[in-house]
Amino acid sequence: MPGNFYSVECPDCENEQVVFGKASSEVACAVCGTTLARPTGGEADIEGDVLETVETR
Repeated sequence: MPGNFYSVECPDCENEQVVFGKASSEVACAVCGTTLARPTGGEADIEGDVLETVETR
């Protein structure tokens, strides 16, 4: 089953970054290094604010 891509705002530096909804490894902010998404075996646990769905698959 395919997943979605989300635009996520970092809670620390407010950088916007695109994150895959079913990330299989931790995703860190490209600017400050804060963890934005943690894998859970299915849908990732997203730490920042989801601003929009960038691409639905």
